[in-house]
Amino acid sequence: MTDDRAPSAPAADGFPPAPGSHDPEALRRRALDALLTARARTATLTDSVEDGELTAQHSPLMSPLVWDLAHIGNQEEQWLLRAVGGRQALRPEIDGLYDAFEHPRSARPSLPLLAPAEARTYASDVRGRALDILEAAPLHEGGRPLERAGFAFGMIAQHEQQHDETMLITHQLRSGPAALTAPVPPDPTDAGSLPGEVLVPAGPFTMGTSAEPWALDNERPAHRREVAAFHLDTSPVTCGAYQRFMADGGYTDPRWWAPEGWDMVREHGLTAPLFWHRDAGQWLRRRFGVTEPVPEDEPVLHVSWYEADAYARWAGRRLPTESEWEKAARHDPATGRSLRYPWGDTDPTPEHANLGQRHLRPARAGAYPAGRAPSGAGQLIGDVWEWTSSDFLPYPGFVAFPYREYSDVFFGPGHKVLRGGSFAVDQVACRGTFRNWDLPVRRQIFSGFRTARDA
Repeated sequence: MTDDRAPSAPAADGFPPAPGSHDPEALRRRALDALLTARARTATLTDSVEDGELTAQHSPLMSPLVWDLAHIGNQEEQWLLRAVGGRQALRPEIDGLYDAFEHPRSARPSLPLLAPAEARTYASDVRGRALDILEAAPLHEGGRPLERAGFAFGMIAQHEQQHDETMLITHQLRSGPAALTAPVPPDPTDAGSLPGEVLVPAGPFTMGTSAEPWALDNERPAHRREVAAFHLDTSPVTCGAYQRFMADGGYTDPRWWAPEGWDMVREHGLTAPLFWHRDAGQWLRRRFGVTEPVPEDEPVLHVSWYEADAYARWAGRRLPTESEWEKAARHDPATGRSLRYPWGDTDPTPEHANLGQRHLRPARAGAYPAGRAPSGAGQLIGDVWEWTSSDFLPYPGFVAFPYREYSDVFFGPGHKVLRGGSFAVDQVACRGTFRNWDLPVRRQIFSGFRTARDA
């Protein structure tokens, strides 16, 4: 990591220090809250179904829920108990079972995994010891890199929330009645008056960060990027707009598809986003155990990169690059600074964005006016992960920290970058610099997109 300190003054990216980033006690409270929030969500996701559903594999694309539960505890033991606390290993014999690189997801049900009750007890035992370590850990600027600014505790909170999102995907893939419920998101107040696109002027901006204390290695370091002027959709592409692509033969015309995407369409007989089906002349979708009409004004969800790219070509547009997306989301032309979030430097509130599984669906296009960026684009944080045209590559000066397997082994043309987070993402694992990536064929993730064009 180029700069893993918690600076006492704004760094080169113009970030003010994150709240409490040079106050050890404030950092301790922030870390405690992040860890407790993640664990409460893990409990919701695993306590809402019977043990048989925890041990079942609901899709070969996903692990059994009980694997995720024990994996969360094992990663916390390895990093907080052993690496930070210097404690003796509790269950060293299970490290290999819960190594994500040692066993593919499809093979995990055949492993001698901890049973649900044992997995819960293990994760709880680890957590109790981790909180003792947090209480005593020196989080000051001169401490060890893993402890400095509470980085390791923030990393583990983010890791757990990322697996919570993975477990929510498994809930979407499981059959049977709904196990989770949530209220609908707030309606937009001025969607009818919003322009279809915004202009982002040409010029440089600061991409990435060297100051955000819990930023992960692939977000670092801050660096200048020159971006040509472009137009960007004000909101993510909606289900209604996507249906027009479908009705115009989008899935039957190879002109719009990358060759590998067209192969995917033919091999799997794709005609619509994942979880959609046609009945009595109407498009329906299955959402967390409930079948409902597809809402036309909601951002389209569960589309692969190939589908997003094909729609953009059909519309005479393109997917934005990762640099374009981040400039539209963070750059403030009035000050020349790059903001932590589209709305500014303060942490998200329910008025800013659809995050944290508060709602089990995206909000309608045009929602969250308080969360709009200086560019005028909205819903850049939360609702749906947004595919970009960019491959997942390191920034200039990238240094793997604290382990290569988080980012470094995934760099290259095989993975495409997604930005912005979704309704399934917690705020600790979502910010203006946060980078997600996946294979361009992935559809089970909470992915959508918006389009761009040259100015």
